[in-house]
Amino acid sequence: MSTSVKFCLTSVGLALIAFSGGHAATRLSGPAWDSPAGSGSGQESGMILLVDNLTGPQHLGIPVTDLTKSRTFYGRLGFKEIMRAELPEGTESVKVAMMDFNGFVIELYQLTEKDQPGIRSRKDGHIDHIALNVRDIGKAFRELKGAGLTIVEKEPVFLPFWEKGIRYFNVLGPDSERVEFSERLR
Repeated sequence: MSTSVKFCLTSVGLALIAFSGGHAATRLSGPAWDSPAGSGSGQESGMILLVDNLTGPQHLGIPVTDLTKSRTFYGRLGFKEIMRAELPEGTESVKVAMMDFNGFVIELYQLTEKDQPGIRSRKDGHIDHIALNVRDIGKAFRELKGAGLTIVEKEPVFLPFWEKGIRYFNVLGPDSERVEFSERLR
């Protein structure tokens, strides 16, 4: 089993990511991560959460105003559609397409008309969230709630994606960015 290590300079500090046997372990260092416990960051100094539960990236979510146009655009860049779904919401539906390029998955989703003005008014891009795979969504929910992170949902939510569905929840980062944790049900 080989191990590779990567260093990434992020806006909050330095990330050391070690990949071994398909698993990743991360150690973040920098002012936002090395702050004393109780400083409001939701992190204890040096504490790594979700050990042996986080398995890697799931997808990057991008809200779009025209799913057909966006599917065509990303298709021309080499992405292949691997899943499509419609989620009823009142008299309309949220339309979703998962697009894959060599294992990198983006989720394109078109919200209902009442939510479109907010999407159309964005000036600097539309990336909405990053999603990470976990082995056990319930365990991840309890651990992150116990660590004091801000969780958006009251409990993990089911969506009828893929063959048997997924369960997910989101936490808010320091600038209210959303990080989704997702378990694909088998």
